[in-house]
Amino acid sequence: MLNEVLNQIGRRQKFILTSHARPDGDAVGSTLACAQILRVMGKQASVVLSDGVPAIYGPLPFTESVLRDTSQAPDAEAAIILECDSVARTRLTGLEQHYLINIDHHATARPFADVNWIDPDACATAEMIFRLAREARVKISPDVATCLYTAVLTDTGSFCFHGTTEKTFALAQELVRCGADPVRIAQNVYFSTHISKMRLLGAALTNLHRDGTLAWMHVDRETMEGCQASDEDCEGLVNYALAIQGIEVALFFREQSDGSFRVSLRSKGMVNVAAVAAAFGGGGHTCASGCAIDGPLPAAVERLAAQLRLRGYDSHVQ
Repeated sequence: MLNEVLNQIGRRQKFILTSHARPDGDAVGSTLACAQILRVMGKQASVVLSDGVPAIYGPLPFTESVLRDTSQAPDAEAAIILECDSVARTRLTGLEQHYLINIDHHATARPFADVNWIDPDACATAEMIFRLAREARVKISPDVATCLYTAVLTDTGSFCFHGTTEKTFALAQELVRCGADPVRIAQNVYFSTHISKMRLLGAALTNLHRDGTLAWMHVDRETMEGCQASDEDCEGLVNYALAIQGIEVALFFREQSDGSFRVSLRSKGMVNVAAVAAAFGGGGHTCASGCAIDGPLPAAVERLAAQLRLRGYDSHVQ
């Protein structure tokens, strides 16, 4: 399918590139890198992300040109949707009128576009974009390498998630050779936390619960407002619950304005949390996924726990 993607790109000149709402590191890094690769190929490429670029990824190259609405972008012949399982998840209007190219590495990916390049064996969508550049004989610049390395670093959980193999490290090594600075990138991602996020983490930890090898915590809207925190500040907080010795699965619940919850799910490998999230219309990686679920909180926790039990997970087995 890589050859077909390149074939369809070759037939067209103007592109919109996008990913899912609330973009993570792979969504941002892969989209920015892919757009620049297309520009080097002589194409016109506009990046449109409905929620913009999270502050943590603000230092990445090319972010200054990111748009937030398709109406701001020049007319396009095709839309390339990266790391996203549907047009709806982009929260953008008007994409359906374009020829659609879908590039995704999630196990829960769906073939919704005219061309669908899906590779669950890739450690990140960034790996696929690297391969696209190589196949197109486009030199990986230091700026593109920076975007792709950031995507790989964050989507593998700093090389901690299942699926991290020698190929992953070989890719990281090659991106460093191409000009990515691993120290600077890691400092931008992990050592530039806003104080609002630290306050929110403290509040979330006061709501930490454990049941055997399952842990969960939550924040409500009042807490978010009290910490002057944004939804972006919730990213990664679930990992603090997963870091507890003996915990195999961790959940983080973020209350929405309508009383429902956004849930981040993490696993150390015993459970495929992407399958659990998919039961509620979500998805993601085997060890890192997300979904939305109705409240109240006790019922939401029990519904997720029930899905875990359906998949043979007994949180009391030590």
